[in-house]
This record gives sequence, C-alpha cells and structure tokens, in this order.
Amino acid sequence: MNKILILVVLTTVFTPVLSQNYQLKCPDGVIVTNINISDSFSFKVEYNHKTVIENCIIDLVVSPGPIFSDTPVVVSVDRNSVNELINPVVCEKSSKIFDEYNELIIHFKKNFSLIFRAYNNGIAYRFTSDFSDSLNIVSETFDINFKDGATAFFPEEESKISHYERMYIPVLLDTLTTENFCSLPTLVNSNDINILITEADLFDYPGMFLHGKKSNGFQASFANYVTEATPKNGSDRNQQLKTSHILASTKGKRSYPWRVMIISDNDSDLISSQLVYQLSRELEIDDPSWIKPGKVAWDWYNANNIYGVDFKAGINTDTYKYYIDFASRYGLEYIILDEGWSKSTTIIDEPSPDINIKELVAYGNSKNVGLILWILWEPLDKDMSVLSLYRSWAVAGIKVDFMQRNDQYMVNYYERVAKEAAKNKLIVDFHGAYKPSGLRRAYPNVLTYEGLKGNENNKWSSLITPEHNVTLPFIRMVAGPMDFTPGSMDNRNESQHIVSWNRPASMGTRCHQVAMYIVFESPLQMLCESPSTYYKENQTTEFISKIPTVWDETLVLDGNVADFVIIARRSGDTWYIGAMSDENARDVEIDLSFLDDGVCSIESMSDGHNCDRFAQDYLYETNEINKTEKLKVSLASGGGFAAIISKQK
Repeated sequence: MNKILILVVLTTVFTPVLSQNYQLKCPDGVIVTNINISDSFSFKVEYNHKTVIENCIIDLVVSPGPIFSDTPVVVSVDRNSVNELINPVVCEKSSKIFDEYNELIIHFKKNFSLIFRAYNNGIAYRFTSDFSDSLNIVSETFDINFKDGATAFFPEEESKISHYERMYIPVLLDTLTTENFCSLPTLVNSNDINILITEADLFDYPGMFLHGKKSNGFQASFANYVTEATPKNGSDRNQQLKTSHILASTKGKRSYPWRVMIISDNDSDLISSQLVYQLSRELEIDDPSWIKPGKVAWDWYNANNIYGVDFKAGINTDTYKYYIDFASRYGLEYIILDEGWSKSTTIIDEPSPDINIKELVAYGNSKNVGLILWILWEPLDKDMSVLSLYRSWAVAGIKVDFMQRNDQYMVNYYERVAKEAAKNKLIVDFHGAYKPSGLRRAYPNVLTYEGLKGNENNKWSSLITPEHNVTLPFIRMVAGPMDFTPGSMDNRNESQHIVSWNRPASMGTRCHQVAMYIVFESPLQMLCESPSTYYKENQTTEFISKIPTVWDETLVLDGNVADFVIIARRSGDTWYIGAMSDENARDVEIDLSFLDDGVCSIESMSDGHNCDRFAQDYLYETNEINKTEKLKVSLASGGGFAAIISKQK
C-alpha cells in the first residue's frame, strides 16, 4: 500500500454528554453525516442537500460491561483525512483502488470508541472496545429510518438457516412488518437516492439481518450464539441448532464490523463501489504470489452429459480426463470435481473407487489444468488436517458447501478455512454461503462466493430471469464476487423455458450468457455447460475463453437496476464490453471515448436477427473501430452483447 496523504487532528474534550453534535463530510462534500451523542447514539445523512437517512439509532450492549449509550462521556475526538492507494492481490474490479475518506473517531470514558468514515460514495461506522477481559455481545442496535415513500429491493429470508439465495423483491418499506426480514445487501431508494446497506470486516461476530417495522425503516437482528448443533433427520448437511440468548462471545479488545451504506443518485455508481473491500482488514498471507484466478470447467450443472465418446460418462476418472482435455484445449485453468468424487460426503479423505485422484492430478499438471474438490463444510470442520492431505495430492483448491448459517461460529469457520487453506496453498470457493463481507482482502485465496440465485436454479425452477440477472450487479455484486456459474448453451426465451434437472436450460439469449463473463465479477469463473456441447459450440467457447476473470480497470457505462447494464473492463491493453437487458428489447449506444488513440480491432457477439424465436441465435463479427465512434447495439428481449477490443499491432 502506498500512502499518499494522512492528516490527523486531535481534539481532547473530556466532556460529560448531555447532547453533542458532530458533523462529518465526505471529501467532495456531497455526503454530510450529522452525529448526535446524548442518551442514545444517532446520525442523519444528507446527499447533495437532500435528506436520505432521516435518523439511525445505533448501540451495542456487552456483558460484563456498559451499554455503550448509557450516559457516555466523550474524552477525545480524532479527525483524519486519508488518501491512500490500495493494490489488491486479486483484482476483482481494478488493479488500483483509490481509498479516500474523512474520518471521525469519538473516544468515550468507558474504554470504547465510535468511528465514522465518509467517502464520496458512502458512509460507514463501527464500534471498538478496549476491555481487558473477554465479553459477551448481548445485543446490537441498528435502527435506520428513511423518508416517507422509501422503497427497497428486499431479499426476503424465511429463516436464519439459509443459503442466502434470494430474489430481490421491490417493496414499499412501510408495508413490511417485523415478521418480514432480509439478508444483506439490500438496496433502498429514499428521496430518489440509492442507499445500499451491507457490512464489512465481519470477523468473530454474527452477520446482520434487517427486519421491517411497518414504517420507513429497518431494525437489525442477528443469529444467536450456537451452543449445540446436531444432524437434522439424519441429514449430512442440515442441522438442528440450540442457541443461547447472546450474539457472540469474544475478546474485549477489538473492533466490530463496519455497518456500510453506499449512497448514490446514479445506479451505475453502485457497481463501481469497492467500499466493502476498502473497509476490510489488510492482507494476512505472507506470500500470496501462488494465488491464481481463472476459469473452471464445472461438472454438476450439466450432470456430466458427455457424448460422442468411447466410455460411459459419470463420476469417474475417464470423464474427468475428458474435462481436463477440454479445459486444456480452451486455456481454462481448472476443473471442479463436485459432489460424488469422495468415498462419501462425510468421508472426504478418500476418493470414490471410480476416481483416481493422483492420476487425474498428474494428467492435469501435464496440461496446466488444476483440480478443485467439492466438500461439505462439516466434515472439514471436524478435521481440517485433510487440507494438508489435499496439498500432498497437489490439488489446487476446494469448493466448500452447505454452511447455510452466519452465526458467530460459522463466521469464524470461514476464517479458519481461509487460513488453513492458505497454509496449504489452496484456493477457496464458498457455496451455500452468505455474501462476501471482507474476508477476501485478508485472505485473497478466497476467490469467490455463491450467496445468490445463480444458473444452477435452472435445474429446478424458472426463477433465473433476465430481470433477475440484471438486478444482481447493482445489489449482490456490490458486496463482492459472485459465483453465478454462467455459460449455459441451451438458451431459451421466457415462453419456451423448460425446467430439467439433468438437461437444464437458461432464460435469455446466448449473448446474455456470454456477456455475464464481462458483467459478473468472479475471479474464479465457471463454465457450467457440458464440454461436449462447448466443443459443438466452438465459436462461442473460443470467445468466452479469451475473457479474463480479473481486471485492471472497470467502467460502468450505463445501467438501471433490474433493467439493463453496460460495463467496460480493461485487462492490459485490451478492453471488454458486456451489456445485458431484462425482458425488454432496447437499443443502446456505447461511447468508446475511453479507448486509446488509434485503430482497434473489435470482435463481438450480438443478438441474432431471429433470437426472438430461437434464443441461441447470435451474430459474430470482426471489424475495426476507434475511440471517436459509438457502438449502436440492439439488445433483444433477455438479450446481451459482448465485445473484445484490442489495439492493432
């Protein structure tokens, strides 16, 4: 990290609190936060002179120890202005992050502090404590209120035992009762301004949920501390939990998670935000140089539907050699062996008799293709030494599944996995997982998370609509990378969509799926379709194979939540453009002024003339273009567009 500027101003006050007010502005002055310390802690937020957060009451109750807002005494106040350059290990969005903010730190007599940070695209706050003994977190208050008429995209949950795979339901906030609750992130629109609520630097603490309250706001809740977990109805992945009344048992000297509010009057700015990453703790791996992002051939979605071969397809060595050959042919870095490769889901240190892991690793190494192994979370929890066994096998990583909780124990489990995997030089993909909350900055071997409804839902539902797909970048992706698993080659219009477990089809056009490789961020990006089908669709597969999974620069060119999105990303000297639309056809014009001077070559895939009746129809073109031109693109219903623009040599 290269530090450009830090300015610190310290004011000592030693003042008993009757009512004190503090103001914090972001560097460009657009966002103003007014903080009140009295018999409660609260703040209000204005954006460009418009109130966006009417009032937010916050507090923390610990035992033994104080209720933080119980007659607090301010002993000092620090104000900092920071402008730093972050160079991320894994460049999900850019190779440089400019971290600029103003900070207010209020220190209290009872050995705790309240920190606010104001960025040009949002605010965040957290508590810290400096107690010598360990303590229990009894409760946390986050009671946020917006202007009348506020709306939200509400990822409603039914239980705190969840895969966090939700639809984003448009709601009026004042219609939600305390029975309605959602996971994070959620997106609120108040006074025509977007406020995306999420959290960062989540360690040793439960994740946050938000409940309605039949008014224009939310109240937070959390999963309670788990005292006992037993298998539910003999399941290998579902549990019956017993909990206590507390939220967490933790150290008394610590910082607590950031409560993050990303604020903008432009939908596109939501996608550009990297606040979750910026607010999370720095790298904790001594040498991360071995971490290798890339693309992955995936078996489970396509049910190993391999054809035109001289062996019986299935979970066996011959099938996975075929996957390795495919990955090698198209320059993919990895293949995944999903559920079924091990002797059982609970015996994860021994392969199935039909799988020769050492032979597959050796075969993959000969073709520069690594292996990633799927495992259930609980067998790994019982014996993490299996990761050293995987290292001895020379596999590349693990896909950990079915955690479906975010209580303190499970949050700590994610960190334990990340740390032990890093020791054994294994990359990690979390499925059945809550959203990214900052772990990936400390442990960049954690390359991606699920925590969303992705392509796999095509196997059992018709929920993965084009509208859903163009909602995700503005909400879920703002929290961090998402393993949507794109790449379906069986593309259907909505009226023609079919549900099939073994031969799933996606909704939207072929180019809608291809554009996902540019629009959707995931340093570990899947190709979900059967290799046999990809061979048959060679032109599409060749195109996808040229798209990176990490980026030097990202420009969000246009978009509206749940309507459409257009993104340009740069890797080296090459630009990639992805556009996706909801069920509405639309014509868009893409300004290319971000290109360098000179003539460029453009290779593109756009919706075909007949994709309204046959969604797999597309037009592949190569041409020349320069920065003074504008691309005119017609997006079909559920359509997409993808382009690769490179300098001519």
